[in-house]
Amino acid sequence: MTQDPSRVVLREDAYRLLAACFYPPSQELFEERCLPALADLLEDLAPDAARHARDAAHAGEQASLESLAVEHAHLFIGPFHLVAPPYGSMYLDNAKTVMGESTGKVSAFYGSCGLHLADDFHEMPDHIAVELEFLSYLAHRQRESVAAGDLGEANRFAGLQLSFLNRFLLPWLPPFTRSILEGTESPFYRAIAQCTATYVAGDRDYLERSSGVSPDTANPHTS
Repeated sequence: MTQDPSRVVLREDAYRLLAACFYPPSQELFEERCLPALADLLEDLAPDAARHARDAAHAGEQASLESLAVEHAHLFIGPFHLVAPPYGSMYLDNAKTVMGESTGKVSAFYGSCGLHLADDFHEMPDHIAVELEFLSYLAHRQRESVAAGDLGEANRFAGLQLSFLNRFLLPWLPPFTRSILEGTESPFYRAIAQCTATYVAGDRDYLERSSGVSPDTANPHTS
């Protein structure tokens, strides 16, 4: 795989900033101009996703933090009905429950990559934000390997990203996105959903084009 250090940095930051958008909205998200930053870095990676990020930034400026928090709870928390469950197991497992069989497989994948969730971390391993943060972590490890001149290890981490996308995130991202688009009129969350879906699908295509590592063999312990 051809390793472009600048692109790896942009990919790492893109996944990190997208993850932040699926946690309960905070003042810091807007004070630190995370969404304009996301739009700027996506201009080179995925122009269509960048357009959605700019739409989200504009919508966030027009909405109150309270209204965004209410809509976030409506979509992702409940309490009575989850409009757009942010957990992979709700889409991948026949039981359609949290902490399903696929959740355990996600946790095992994390562990095989040397990452374990802290005991005081209370979110599910297959929450959309956690999976996006994990991809940022893998891109970070890829960047470190490139900086150290270890291209073999950098290729391995690129392969792990491709494997995780194909096995765990992309199988449920389209129905999750549809649930958001069908379940809210919020311009902010509609744009975030479209930005995420567009970027992640495009990033998978980029990894498939440029990676010399098969996603089926990148992590043999997760089959």
